[in-house]
Amino acid sequence: MSFLDRLRTNDAESVPATGLPSKALLWLIGSFALLLTPQWDRLPLWLMSACAVLAGWRWLAQYGRVRLPGRGLRTGIMLLLIGVYVATVQGRFTVDTAASFFVLAVGLKWLETRTVRDFYVLFFILVYLATVNFLFHQEMLWALVTFTGVALLLVGLQVLNAPDLPGGLRSGWRRLGGLFLKTLPVVVLLFVFFPRMSPLWSVPLVSGEARTGISDTMRPGDISDLAQSSEPAFRVTFGGEIPPHRDRYWRGLVLDYLDGETWRQGQAEGFSPLGRVAVDGGVGPLKRDEYDVLLEPTDQRWAFALENSRAVSDNVVEASADLFRFRRPADSAVRYRLGLDQNAGPDQPAQRAELRRYLQLPREGNPRARELAAELRRTMNDEQVIRSLLQRFRQQPYFYTLRPPAMPDNGIDTLLFDAKRGFCAHYAGATTFVLRAAGIPARIVVGYQGGEPGAGGDYLIVRQYDAHAWVEAYLDGRGWVRVDPTAAIAPERIESGLREAVAEEGSFLENDWASPQRYADVALVQWASLQLDRINYQWQRWVVGYQGQSQMNLMSRLPGGFGMRELGYLTAGIVGAGLLIAGLISALQMRRGERRDAFRRVVDTWHRLCAAAGVPVRHGETPTVLAMRLAKAEPAAADSARLFARMVNSHYYSAGPEQAGAENESGEQLKRMRRLLATMKKQVRRPHSRTGKRRD
Repeated sequence: MSFLDRLRTNDAESVPATGLPSKALLWLIGSFALLLTPQWDRLPLWLMSACAVLAGWRWLAQYGRVRLPGRGLRTGIMLLLIGVYVATVQGRFTVDTAASFFVLAVGLKWLETRTVRDFYVLFFILVYLATVNFLFHQEMLWALVTFTGVALLLVGLQVLNAPDLPGGLRSGWRRLGGLFLKTLPVVVLLFVFFPRMSPLWSVPLVSGEARTGISDTMRPGDISDLAQSSEPAFRVTFGGEIPPHRDRYWRGLVLDYLDGETWRQGQAEGFSPLGRVAVDGGVGPLKRDEYDVLLEPTDQRWAFALENSRAVSDNVVEASADLFRFRRPADSAVRYRLGLDQNAGPDQPAQRAELRRYLQLPREGNPRARELAAELRRTMNDEQVIRSLLQRFRQQPYFYTLRPPAMPDNGIDTLLFDAKRGFCAHYAGATTFVLRAAGIPARIVVGYQGGEPGAGGDYLIVRQYDAHAWVEAYLDGRGWVRVDPTAAIAPERIESGLREAVAEEGSFLENDWASPQRYADVALVQWASLQLDRINYQWQRWVVGYQGQSQMNLMSRLPGGFGMRELGYLTAGIVGAGLLIAGLISALQMRRGERRDAFRRVVDTWHRLCAAAGVPVRHGETPTVLAMRLAKAEPAAADSARLFARMVNSHYYSAGPEQAGAENESGEQLKRMRRLLATMKKQVRRPHSRTGKRRD
């Protein structure tokens, strides 16, 4: 007999699960499945499968198909799944892995959900699971999914308390909708006016989840792989005119050290303290020379900016090489603001010692590229070398492609002299190599180029397939000058975008068949995609990104000069007024209900009559018991009291008639009760003998 068989045999707690209404349990399981949906892309497959099996086990146990495990078997299952979790985590303790462990704990909870108390415990745990979802997904679609899951929880709670009530499900949804409409104005007011203060501490959302985006290293095929993704990288709103497509070079970071075939940063960026980046960069209305960037999470410190930009918001700072950085990695969507300096002059002259690191090359490799550089250098100055190299790309049959051939050894030589087929990363790396070999300081800039207008043309959407790499060369008297070999080989890539550049080979988003951007020729698909993006953009900008600075900017437009103290007073007033109005409405409804309930008034009159006769009503006493006590104290009213009690029970505790004349019948019953009550008053007041016999 195996270990599990012995547990099944000896476990005395293995009993059928029949303590919960099936309808309520179904709503609870449905909510659990819906709340797991936003986390499908980060939870491992084994964990999602385990949660499905555990919830399914509980559902089958509800109908007696299987038995819920007892304490011993539950312990074994728990240890097994925790062991698998520890093996897959491999020592990575992050917010992501902690959330995964919480999901595992929720899944295990299904095996001990037997009673109503367990239902309530799991209800509150699932509400907390809903809040965990917002750590990883704050888009409007996933917010709607999460709120729908919470609504299913609330409906299940109502079904739990009235499982057999006719029309209970419909009335539950109606009641939930009514509560939502009543609380929505208060929620909106508190959202707008509640003071958005920064926390005393800031916990970074360190996650093991891989983010889509550029990294701090570049191999020849990296960006071509990234170009197969249509996910938004960031969105930009300009205060003035949107720059033309060819001028949208979004600089991110500089790679200046060649290690074999991999380009890296020669100087590692400094240590960043723990904490979360300030996600709010709104600083009032946009000026004509400013632009707002809403960056998707990257888990990196670099911010993307156009040339000749300056920092406007304080959550981004200017670093070296005309680059911009956050003080901490962007682990959530970040909004920041930059300004354009239209009158920017040439860069400050660089020191020769500083430029020396932009001449670094491996000692060996790519001999033909080195020979080409030496040949150009013998008869040309720096500018002529650059023009000649770009002219070579224009005149010879070089091709821009998302399907470059493999170039394992001396890849730059193979690209320049044999294959002549590559992507921007290939040509940028080769150009930098040749320029350095010719003695010209050069570096690779990685970022994005382009961007398509959003719905209405109010903002730009820069997607991952807009990722780009180009070259900057240093020229005396001019500073760093952009040199983009892609513009020479495939000018349509710079003028119009990647789609036009690879239209002939049909490789645009060939691995992403579900992307709406792949079907640009279908007007309806593109229109729907842009409308959904605009809704999500506004959600991210004004709801998710509504933080302290944005709130103060909004409050500054109101008369009176609202500050943090005034916001506190206003919030307290809104809460107090809301509570007062809710209390008044509840009191009015109670009084209105009492006025409308004529039966209640008749019963109250009877209670007062009993109290006057020396028979006060006891807490929890039924009408029948009260009538028996009154009959004992006032025998003359015994028959009337018993009949009155039966009529009260019939009205409140018997199923009411469903025919059309039910209202008339209730009215007749009420009249009989009033006549009976009047008779009872006379019987109680009529004098009688101590033996209980009436006097004639």
